Amino acid sequence: MSSRTRTRSVKTAAGIHTVRIPRQRGRRSDPFVIVVPERPSLTREALGFIGRGLWHFRRALAPTGLSVLAFLVAGLLHAIAWWSALVIAPVAAVPLVWLLVMQRRRPARSTALAWRIGLAALATVAAVWLALAAGFGPLNSSLALLWLLIWITAQTAWLIIRPSR
Repeated sequence: MSSRTRTRSVKTAAGIHTVRIPRQRGRRSDPFVIVVPERPSLTREALGFIGRGLWHFRRALAPTGLSVLAFLVAGLLHAIAWWSALVIAPVAAVPLVWLLVMQRRRPARSTALAWRIGLAALATVAAVWLALAAGFGPLNSSLALLWLLIWITAQTAWLIIRPSR
């Protein structure tokens, strides 16, 4: 069989269709290959759209990411060592200590004081939730509801105080 009519197997990556154009005669005798990529599935397109949206709004969704991370860490701590709740529990006092120190160093009035108190209360509740979730599990019905309320409050406060561009 002549080498001109014999097909040559070309190795390509999986999922890629190739169209081979036969060898040209004359001065330009080098073969070339046109690669036509496979069309992505509808699922991949949807996941790409969601991923691009999350990446675009990543700063606005920071509290959401942190709350999901806290939920996963609490579940992991509960599964590995339930006694870690006893170690995390004293951390709940840190925001209250921060509020007292800030008020002593830089006293605030009216709106600034209200934001400080609200932030300290939210951080205290979040730390208490983390300790309880590490001890009893984050999927406990009352703890799951408390996590949802903390997440909604933190996300709302973040969208209010965060400077928009």
